[in-house]
Amino acid sequence: MFLNSKKLWTTILLILTIWSPISQSLHFDLQSGRTKCIAEDIKSNSMTVGKYSIDNPHEGQALPQSHKITVKVTSNAGNNYHNAEQVDSGQFAFSAVEAGDYMACFTAVDHKPELALSIDFEWKTGVQSKSWAKVAKKSQVEVMEFEVKSLLDTVNSIHEEMYYLRDREEEMQDLNRSTNTKMAWLSVLSFFVCIGVAGMQFLHLKTFFEKKKVI
Repeated sequence: MFLNSKKLWTTILLILTIWSPISQSLHFDLQSGRTKCIAEDIKSNSMTVGKYSIDNPHEGQALPQSHKITVKVTSNAGNNYHNAEQVDSGQFAFSAVEAGDYMACFTAVDHKPELALSIDFEWKTGVQSKSWAKVAKKSQVEVMEFEVKSLLDTVNSIHEEMYYLRDREEEMQDLNRSTNTKMAWLSVLSFFVCIGVAGMQFLHLKTFFEKKKVI
């Protein structure tokens, strides 16, 4: 009974670990002329959606030019997926082609004196990026059917994440094995180099003492 409970808690912690990076909602300050980048690890063929906006201290009034930002979203391969200049809000959505870290960089316009812009940023990946509310229509889909579809999509997403983590673990194991092999060869090479240097020193000292007629 204790072992089953332990396995259950382990499974719950694993699911929470998998789900933790899928969605992140951030609020940060950005100084004028500065750039701040946020990274998100996304697996290939995953849908990702982002939305950002600058807090407007004077609601109902347009933000001045000093409160504008440039936003760029790029992959670790250098591909550009979003580029918006001189904006105060916006959003992006795309399907990741390659797996890896994707960077969302925010750059505030240069202004003197410096200003601190408060930015709200929400980035969702995977199942959370799909707006099921748009899929479900009251006249066509019952509430229960909608919940089942949403749950099925969640299970599929967790299943894909587990396969993705397993592949990453295999890559890390291959890297560890390769590194251990290289270190072993380096140790052997260092040993023979030390033996060679010691032999050369011995021959040099032997020749020196023979010339001095010490031995």
